[in-house]
Order: sequence, then C-alpha cells, then structure tokens
Amino acid sequence: MNTLTEHKDAPETRIRKITLVGLFANVILSVVKLVIGIAGNSQAVVADALHSFSDTSSDFVILFGVKYWTAPADDCHPFGHQKIESFVTICIGLILIGMACGIGYNAVLGLMAPASRPALSWITFTAPLLSFAVKEILFRMTYRVGVETHSSSVKANAWHHRTDALSSLPVFVAVLASLINPRLAFLDQVGAIIVSVFIIKVGLDILVSSIGELLDTSMSDEDIKAIEKTIIHTPDVLGVHRIRTRKLAGSFYMDLHLEVDGNLTVSQGHDISEKVKEALIEQNSRIIDVMVHLEPFPQPKTTE
Repeated sequence: MNTLTEHKDAPETRIRKITLVGLFANVILSVVKLVIGIAGNSQAVVADALHSFSDTSSDFVILFGVKYWTAPADDCHPFGHQKIESFVTICIGLILIGMACGIGYNAVLGLMAPASRPALSWITFTAPLLSFAVKEILFRMTYRVGVETHSSSVKANAWHHRTDALSSLPVFVAVLASLINPRLAFLDQVGAIIVSVFIIKVGLDILVSSIGELLDTSMSDEDIKAIEKTIIHTPDVLGVHRIRTRKLAGSFYMDLHLEVDGNLTVSQGHDISEKVKEALIEQNSRIIDVMVHLEPFPQPKTTE
C-alpha cells in the first residue's frame, strides 16, 4: 500500500519541485533584468523584466492545481480529477495569448509613435543574454519532467519558458543595434511583433490540445493498432473489437470487447481479461484503467 502511494505521489512531487525551481528563477531573473534595465536606460530590458515576472502566473496556477488533479478518485469523481489539469493548461494558454497580444500591441504603438530615448549603457547588453540562457535551461528541464509525468500543464509551462527566452532575442538585437547605431532602435518593435505572433501560435496549440482532452479525444490510430497487436498475442484471446479510448489530461481510459472460448468458466475468462489489462498498462504507461467486456468467440456454423 505504501509503495503504491509513493508511486502515485512521485509525479506530483516532481511537478512541484520543477515548478518551484521555475518560480524562484523567474523572480530572481526579473529583479536582475529590472535593475539592469533601469541602470542602463533601456525600456526594452525593463519590459522584458516585466515579461519574465508575468511568467510566475503560470507557476502559481500549476502549484495550485497539481494538488487537485492528482487527488485520488472518490465517490463524486470515480474517474479521478485529471480534467482539472486540462483546465489549468487552458489557463496557461490564455495567459500566453494575452501576454503576446500585449507585447504586439505595445510594439505597434512604438512603431507608430517612436519616442526619444536616453543613451543606453553597455550593461544592458548582458540582460537579454542572461535571460535567454536561464529560460532555455528552464525549458529543457521543465519539458523533460512534463514528458516523463505525462503532464500537459507542465509541458505548457515549459513552452512559457521557451517563449520568454525567444522574446529576449529581439531585445538583444534592439539593444545591440541601438548601442551601435541609435537610428536602428525600431528593430525592437519589429522583433517584438514577430515574437508575439510565435507566442500566440504556441498558445493556440496549447488551447486546441487541452480542449481536445476535455472532449475525450481518443488515442492515435498507430497506438490503437499497437494495442490490438498486444491483445491478440495474449494467450487464450481469440479476438477483440470495439476498442474505445478517451483522454484525461496526460492519461487514457480504455474499454474493449474481448472474445474468448465460450466454454471457459467465469473465473477463467476473468483471468484472461486481467492478463490483457496488465499487458496493456505495462505496454503503455499512459493507460491507467481498462474495462474488459467478455464475449464468447463466434463458433462457425455447421451445415447438416
């Protein structure tokens, strides 16, 4: 019992740890970039610092939500609470889109009415480089945990880190160009518009995927074929049909109709269904439950 509980708690623990790492990194990085931006007279770096600070919103959403979507099934929620993660992921997607729209809007305003800026200091050159390095490392660490725990929210948060890293690139170009030639400062706005479009694309992909989870999207045809192959190769299985799967966050529930020898006892048929269930869960860790309906294998008709 303790081993099972520890196994279930492991993904939640890993999600909390990597999210806390991202939260503290975002706060420290935001403060450093804000100080550099103010000291170096760079509005772009100050804006990038505020952008990094906004990333903490998705961290808080996950830290709040993971407690609930990893809770065990109960009488009111017999299939568990995994769909809460889909809602959390949708929130992250909306945060990304809202943030990108804000960046793009401000960039367009900047292009339409360029404002005079004080001379930049070379110290501003370090802020976007530091931001890109830290956020890219956070992306790789967070995305790996998201894949290993099958957590769509953690993977979405990883992309939040990646978009922040990419948004630092136009800041880097703008700062470098402004330091070399102040007349090229408009590149800041152009780069910001390009990055905002990319972030909106990522946010929309996250939304579409999460909405699909809420609509009980099934496994891919390739996965279904692999499942059929595993079932057919299970001893004493004579046939299978009506395989249905539905996605809950990063996991799948499944039900199927299994054909066995009609002369077997109920106990023997049950043992075969348990073997099938164990084989499927062992083959694909994303399958968390399998409902098996036993049917007698159709006997060939004899002609008299």
